[in-house]
Formats: sequence, structure tokens, C-alpha cells
Amino acid sequence: MRDLAVALGLVLVIEGLLWALAPRFGRKVLAATEEVPESSLRLAGAVAVAAGVLVVWLVRG
Repeated sequence: MRDLAVALGLVLVIEGLLWALAPRFGRKVLAATEEVPESSLRLAGAVAVAAGVLVVWLVRG
């Protein structure tokens, strides 16, 4: 459970960095996603989940 809390904290740090350091860029990225088909966004999300699981699996063994 402690690892989950640390992981969620790191997600918040990484997400927060975008908005703290480059809010204009963040808005451009959000606006650009309106033009991307939903299926592509779902595929990108699934790939990100798979990559995250792979990284955790490699690090934690």
C-alpha cells in the first residue's frame, strides 16, 4: 500500500510539473487532443499502461 501512495505522489509531481513550468504548452497539448480520434487516444493510453506495468515489473522483479 505504501508503494501505491508513493506512485500516486510521483504521478502528481510529474503532472504538476507540466502546469507549473509550461502552462501554455499544456493548453496546446490539450487543444491538440481534440483533433485526435478517440480510438487513437485509447490506444495511446493502453500503450502507456502497458509500458508502466513493464517498468514496474522490471524494477520490482
